[in-house]
Amino acid sequence: MAVVTLVTGALLSTAACGLDGGAGEAKEAERTGKVAGEITFRTLQLKPTFTAYVQGVIDAFEAKYPDVKVKWEDVPGDGYNEKLVADAQAGALPDVVNLSTDSFQLLGDRGMLADVAKLDGTAAKEYVPGAWEQFKLPGKGDSVYAYPWYVTPEILTYNRELFEKAGLDPAQPPTSVEQFFDYAEQIAARSGGRYSAFMADPKGRLPGDWQKMGIPILSGKQDRFTFDTDKAVAWVERMKDLYAKGAMPKESLLKSDDINQLYGGGKIVFGPGSPGFVKDIKQNAPQVYAKTQVAGAVTGTLGHIGIYAQSLGIKKDTRHLDAAAEFAKWVTNGPNQVEFSRKATIYPSNAQGLADPFFSDKGDGKDAETLARAVGADQLKTAALDANTPVQWTNQVGDAVVREVQKAIKGEQDARTAVKNAEEAANRLLADAARK
Repeated sequence: MAVVTLVTGALLSTAACGLDGGAGEAKEAERTGKVAGEITFRTLQLKPTFTAYVQGVIDAFEAKYPDVKVKWEDVPGDGYNEKLVADAQAGALPDVVNLSTDSFQLLGDRGMLADVAKLDGTAAKEYVPGAWEQFKLPGKGDSVYAYPWYVTPEILTYNRELFEKAGLDPAQPPTSVEQFFDYAEQIAARSGGRYSAFMADPKGRLPGDWQKMGIPILSGKQDRFTFDTDKAVAWVERMKDLYAKGAMPKESLLKSDDINQLYGGGKIVFGPGSPGFVKDIKQNAPQVYAKTQVAGAVTGTLGHIGIYAQSLGIKKDTRHLDAAAEFAKWVTNGPNQVEFSRKATIYPSNAQGLADPFFSDKGDGKDAETLARAVGADQLKTAALDANTPVQWTNQVGDAVVREVQKAIKGEQDARTAVKNAEEAANRLLADAARK
């Protein structure tokens, strides 16, 4: 696996461990103007695949700043959030630490990370705005608690041949959630049960679909869920109808089928919305890869897409703040991010890096992997990157919502009851988390 994706499910369980009883809010370090000292740098499962790249970045930094020594540690993905909590409680956080959009809040919410917007007043302009915004926290104003690192945007992937067989024009992919459902209905009607449109499990679609439709997930104060609306009810009703008509594999409602295998076997029209998926299909299902087409993600009128982002946070009470900050900026600068992106299916969060011709080259316009890279980069530059899971939508909240929606899709309760019950369950979990 090229670059590890952190699982968001650990968020609430690790948050419940609490940092307040242990480390408490760290004392904020101050710049001295001297870039010197030994700092620790933690990454997430980059060895051995990217050892040469990361070590090269470190060596170049140490050559530029000979008074700095960077100690690099790389840790496994399993239990990463739990390790962060344990290290924070023990006062053993690294000076510069690899964080995702969910793991950064475990530390940022509890005052363990430096505010990089405060450290570098002009840093925001160096990064893609959507990526910079990912590392703000509710109620913390313009404070940003990590330097954006590599990102992966959402795109649309689909089987061109199956599209045509369903009477759809491959050159006119769906652009809204509602249109996506319309296409899925036509695919179900024309396929004769030979293939489906997309996977049934709502967990992969929520809350993203609702955000794209303009459904308010949270109140203005972000202290309660507010998605119990007519639009959300209509979404559930549409999912139920499509499921009954065969637009989704029946078994995919309750269990996680391997979508790569189904897509690679020509059994499903729409693949995962990830540029990395296109590369996997190229390697493992070349015949279907030849029929694969890519387009911009389904966004709707709001222009929202999802983004998976990694970052580098700085320990708030680090002994060598100047060295830690300069190193985090070094790792995330344009040239270094471009080089990393050439070695893995990722994109720079750095605006200069994303402007590199490597990300705009569409080749002859026929190779799906090349097109996916260009389409993803274009969306990162222009789309509103806020169709991401809010920090309040924990794994437990998602499971509670999905349970109610699944009941409605199966016909065990009506859609309005499902949405009402889902919001009530989500708010109970939110209130429980606030009391801990």
